[in-house]
Amino acid sequence: MGTLEKITISLPEEMVAEIKAAVEAGEFTNTSEAIRDALRHWRRSRTVIALNDEELRRLVAEGRESGAPVDADTALQRLRAKYTALLAGEGR
Repeated sequence: MGTLEKITISLPEEMVAEIKAAVEAGEFTNTSEAIRDALRHWRRSRTVIALNDEELRRLVAEGRESGAPVDADTALQRLRAKYTALLAGEGR
């Protein structure tokens, strides 16, 4: 992750309560982890918002041209088989 820098932020009580509840529920190990997760989501949403219409059209077309859709279970089975085979080959 690189060098960490401490900052101080002020949040409304409701947000603090939600963060603490998520930590207490075991969703995060601490409040810093919860905030970092929120910032990662914020960064991703800004990236998507920054895409212009032409870029979005190109990405959709690229997805359509990539072939028939595959359900998640099939995709995961293929990935597991691929990496199991790779690991088996490395061990020998």
